[in-house]
Amino acid sequence: MQLILNILVSFSLLLIVSLSFQQLYQVVKFFHIAHAVIITFGAYFTYLFLVRFSWYLGIAIPLATVCAVIISVLIELLIYKPLRKQNTSSWKMLIASLGLYVILQNLISLIWGDDTKSIRTWPVKVGHNILGAYITDVQIITITASITLFIGVLLFLHYTLLGKQIRAVSSNAELSNIFGISSDRVILWSFIIGSALAAIAGILIALDTDMTPTMGFHVLLYAVVAMIIGGVGSYKGLIGGALLLATAQHLAAYYIDSKWMDATAFIILIVFLVWKPLGFSGKRLKKVEI
Repeated sequence: MQLILNILVSFSLLLIVSLSFQQLYQVVKFFHIAHAVIITFGAYFTYLFLVRFSWYLGIAIPLATVCAVIISVLIELLIYKPLRKQNTSSWKMLIASLGLYVILQNLISLIWGDDTKSIRTWPVKVGHNILGAYITDVQIITITASITLFIGVLLFLHYTLLGKQIRAVSSNAELSNIFGISSDRVILWSFIIGSALAAIAGILIALDTDMTPTMGFHVLLYAVVAMIIGGVGSYKGLIGGALLLATAQHLAAYYIDSKWMDATAFIILIVFLVWKPLGFSGKRLKKVEI
């Protein structure tokens, strides 16, 4: 039972991070690697407000999320948008994103240090006993928040005007522009939504475990794998991809060794790329979009 609960917690985090990444990838059409540092910023801004300033958790979390979103918006407005205006190729955008990640990750290390930090300021309590397994309050919140946010984003995309515009630009940006939909505005809103989800995921991770300046990169790698094996562009596939990856990783850790969690993720990725390149559903990942 403990294994099932651990899988469920990992699945929830993978689901929200992969959703945040796909939300951006669908409109910008390249791997926004710097998205990883937004996850990290969410955790570290919470540490700043909660631990350093001793503010209430209910104030620290929303404020940390807003700060992370602002950084993401600045990346879009100051870096990506000017590059798009120059018709920069997707692989050059990828290199720029990787450079941004390195710079911002080192900035976090410079400000807060490389040592492991924690934002858990409350006494450690024994988790709730469920059929002999234990789950903490933070893990329950993680599962609930992730599923709620996932459903909320899907409803937003399908039943609001802005959501429909985001889907339209994701499908065909040039045609959307012809019909009067501003792709720049849609991309900006996608950055706001995607980075908010990423920051929240980073905060949830930090509340459950400790945090380091590189924490976001590993989480994002797993999320990208979940997105690809689920099928790029498919939200149902995203659920399958996140669940498969979380299950496989924890089974490998349980029956072999925890060191195999990373290897398991990329073994699954290679298998899908070779034998099922479309993933569970969705479209093939094209070179031009990487």
